[in-house]
Amino acid sequence: MGVSGSGKTTVAEIVAGRLQWAFQEGDALHPPTNIEKMSAGQPLTDADRLRWLETVAAWVDGRLESGENGVITCSALKHSYREVINRRGSGVLFVYLAGSRASIAARLAERQGHFMPSSLLDSQLADLEEPAPDEPHVRVDILPAPDIIAQRVLRQLGLDWEGENG
Repeated sequence: MGVSGSGKTTVAEIVAGRLQWAFQEGDALHPPTNIEKMSAGQPLTDADRLRWLETVAAWVDGRLESGENGVITCSALKHSYREVINRRGSGVLFVYLAGSRASIAARLAERQGHFMPSSLLDSQLADLEEPAPDEPHVRVDILPAPDIIAQRVLRQLGLDWEGENG
């Protein structure tokens, strides 16, 4: 979880690949109307996000019901959004990729081919509610390279792979 440009997809792909877990890019689950709205530089409302969050939650539920592990990317900016995703109350851990506005803006400026324009960063930061201590999460800073971030995530989860340094 985290704002656009925090590295969710890159880190999630590394983690899922290392663990050989199912991976789902959450942005791919957005309805076309959400993509169109964001592409036009319009921030999504809570109502816009609800259908998408329910689809994300359904993917999570599918993994939990089948007893499979998985990794899905989702901004999950607000506590209420995370409640939708973790509607069962167990089995979900949010990995919060945290960074400064400046570091995220720099990443967005370099990003190519994504529908979300960098002009929406401020609206995402305004919506962001960092996870509370009672929410199932780990917080990881986005400053190192993505493979180092992924390794730190795995260490915090007690799932570190052997032979890597960092």
